[in-house]
Amino acid sequence: MVLTVDELETALSISAPDDARLVLDDSRRLTGPGLLWRHYGAILDVFVDGIELDKVETVWAVEARAVLDDVGWQAESVIARQFENGLNLAVSAPIDQLYSAIFITQIAWHFTAHRLLGTVPDDRAALIADVMSVMREEANPELLALQQEAEKRAIDFLSDDDFVSLGHGIGSETWPVRELPAFDDIPWDRLHNLPVALITGTNGKSTSVRLSAAIGEAEGIVSGTTSTDYVKIGDDILDYGDYSGPGGARMLLRDKRLQLAFLEVARGGILRRGLPLRQAQAALVTNIAADHLGQYGVNTVEALADAKFAVARTLATDGILVLNADDPLVVNNGRKAERQVCWFSLDPDTPEVVAARASGGLCCWLKDGMIHYFDGAQTSEVLAAADAPITMDGLAQFNIRNVMGALCLAKALGLSDAAILGGLTRFESKPEDNPGRCNEFDAKGARVFVDFAHNPHSVEAVSEALAHVPAKRKFLLLGHAGDRSDTDIADLTNSALAFEPDRVVIVELEYYLRGRELGETSNLIEKACLSNGLDPAVIRKAASPPAGTALILEDLQPGDLALLLVLDERDAVFEMIRAAG
Repeated sequence: MVLTVDELETALSISAPDDARLVLDDSRRLTGPGLLWRHYGAILDVFVDGIELDKVETVWAVEARAVLDDVGWQAESVIARQFENGLNLAVSAPIDQLYSAIFITQIAWHFTAHRLLGTVPDDRAALIADVMSVMREEANPELLALQQEAEKRAIDFLSDDDFVSLGHGIGSETWPVRELPAFDDIPWDRLHNLPVALITGTNGKSTSVRLSAAIGEAEGIVSGTTSTDYVKIGDDILDYGDYSGPGGARMLLRDKRLQLAFLEVARGGILRRGLPLRQAQAALVTNIAADHLGQYGVNTVEALADAKFAVARTLATDGILVLNADDPLVVNNGRKAERQVCWFSLDPDTPEVVAARASGGLCCWLKDGMIHYFDGAQTSEVLAAADAPITMDGLAQFNIRNVMGALCLAKALGLSDAAILGGLTRFESKPEDNPGRCNEFDAKGARVFVDFAHNPHSVEAVSEALAHVPAKRKFLLLGHAGDRSDTDIADLTNSALAFEPDRVVIVELEYYLRGRELGETSNLIEKACLSNGLDPAVIRKAASPPAGTALILEDLQPGDLALLLVLDERDAVFEMIRAAG
């Protein structure tokens, strides 16, 4: 009898030495391309103290190779990646043996750690026999054969614990993992991949996804998106929630209405499981900035850039990688890309754009307010940046870059110039088009902007853009999550103050206290405001974002400008502003 997933996960308990010098932090399956490589398999995160990382890596390579050979996986591979205080250690594995692969990595670590510490390991023969018994239970040769055949045909293969699918959307078929059809019963002639683009980066992902989908809709194509807010196809939202990982991608790509897809890809999904597909037509990296460091061995922005660039491993051989030439970390990684690159920049003299134009590459740039695109042979003026509503008349440079990234993706996916122009000029900064991203309202004759920006890079971008908008008085609402350090909270506040506000309302985020006491984060924000020279008389506090919004709405007058950085209770804030009219 085949074991259930729950039974597989707990089938074995592999011990590791209890020693602070070598600590096994986490082990998990790799279901697609990720930070280390493109293979299926399993990965361990280990922390090391007082032992040379090179020595740990060397011993791991020997012990992991030996365990793979013991279980008959001579064709599988071993890899390691060092970080500041430890290593990621992984093995590749057949697609039908990923839970067994976790146990194999744990057994390999068992022998590695005991050898490094000079202690006695458990009986080798017994450990190998145990894991091979699990391998026999997990084995699904029909699934493995199907994956191998799909790879030969360059048809995307999407698999999880319950279902497997071939192709995308209207070109896909899905079956239960344990009820697969015979090869002769599979409609191979109807199966195919769709134009799919993956979008990652620190900021601008959701906006770029939605802006790109607007271009697809302007083309008259049924377009779908995944994001941190929902999975959507056309006007139909399949589910709300954070679907920036592989689960959301599979949900969308298995919907047989779908003709074109844009997938938001977040750091967490890449590092936990990897990416779900291998035949994408395009990928976009918007930018790289410090955010959510310190997990899975990604402790620096350079390592974060490496993780984000895993999207390049999902591209088909003729796929195109769209990159922001104004971001040094993106440029550094892009120069090593093994796929065709399309660069975009706000400066026509950026080296990557200049080189692309000289060599017949793909690129996009801004000059005299006009966005230009070079297809390798000819240059075309696509539109004035100010004609795209989300650029706020060309003031919001971060959204000009988002427009250019979406434009380059659309070109890579073969969408028409008319659709590109239509999508970019119709997409607006309103909740219906782009919820929580620089949404503009008119309230009491004042302009009110609501944004979900929550890291220094994004907060500074929106604050600096709106600082240039003429106004009689400027109001700022802000609050930060408690799991940020004191320094991070000060940096976030400093970034927000680039807005140059006349009034500041600091709000409590009770849902986001994350270990801090009520009022603690607000006091840190207030301290940062005072350090920047704000008069205590212009600073107020409120118990929640809606309460803070009410304070600002009461005081607003015609000609004023308000920036509300709202991390929680966004819908309530929207309704209050609409009601204020």
